[in-house]
Amino acid sequence: MELKDFMDLKKLQQIQNCFSDATGLAAITVDRNGNYLTEGSSFTDFCMKYTRGSAEGNRRCVRCDNECSGTYFCHAGLMDFSVDIVVDGEKVGAMIGGQVLPDQPDEEAFRKTANELGIDPEKYIQALAKVPVSSEKKIRAAASLLEIIVNQLVNLEYFKFNNQKRLEVVKGDIEKSGNLIQQINENTGHLKGIAKKQTILSLNATIEAARSGEAGVGFAVVAKSMQDLSGQSAGIYNDIENSVSEITGLIKSMISVF
Repeated sequence: MELKDFMDLKKLQQIQNCFSDATGLAAITVDRNGNYLTEGSSFTDFCMKYTRGSAEGNRRCVRCDNECSGTYFCHAGLMDFSVDIVVDGEKVGAMIGGQVLPDQPDEEAFRKTANELGIDPEKYIQALAKVPVSSEKKIRAAASLLEIIVNQLVNLEYFKFNNQKRLEVVKGDIEKSGNLIQQINENTGHLKGIAKKQTILSLNATIEAARSGEAGVGFAVVAKSMQDLSGQSAGIYNDIENSVSEITGLIKSMISVF
C-alpha cells in the first residue's frame, strides 16, 4: 500500500503549509521508504543549508532521522518531530519536521557546535537568529495535533478510495445482472410461444380423438393432459415475466443511485 496511490498529495501539502504557518514548525511528508512526497514547509537555512550542508552535520541528522521518533531534541539542540501515518495498522508514511528552539539559544554552545561541524560560527549564529522559538509544551502539542489531523484525513481518503472501487465492482455486477435478466425475458418469451403452440396442438389432437370414436378415447386423455400442462406452463411463464419485471425495476433504481 502506497500513500500516493490513494491520497491527494495537494491536500497533504495544504495541511502541511497551514500547520507550518500557524506554528512556525517546519514540515514535510515522506512515504514508507523516506522518499519526499511534498515540498518542505518553513524549512530553515540553519538546518538545511548549514547543519545538513556539512558532512558531519548531515551524518548526525541522518542518524536522528533513523533513530528518533515522536517529538525529540535533535543533535543540534533544536526540537524535531516525526509522526507516523498509519492506515489499517500499517505505516504508509510520516510527516516530519520541527526545526524550532524550545527556548532562547545559548550562542556560545551553538558556536561550539559550529566548530565541531566545520561551519563558520558567525554565519551559523546569524542563521540561528531566524529559527522560531516556542515552548516545549507547545511544540509537543502541535506535533500531536498534526498527527491526529493527518491520520484522520488520510484514513478518510483511504476509505473513500476503497469504497469507490467496491462501488465500481457492484455497478458492473448490476449491469451484468441486467443483461442476464434481458436474456431470461427473451427465453421466457420463446417458451410462451412454444406453450401456445402446444395448446393448439392439444386442441387439434382432442378434435381428432373425438372423430375417432372409442378408438381415440385414450388419445383424447393424453391430449387433454397436454392441454392442461400447456396452460400451467403459460401461467408459470407469466409469473416469471412479472418477477423479472420487478427485478429489472429494482436494478434500474440501483443503477440510478451511482
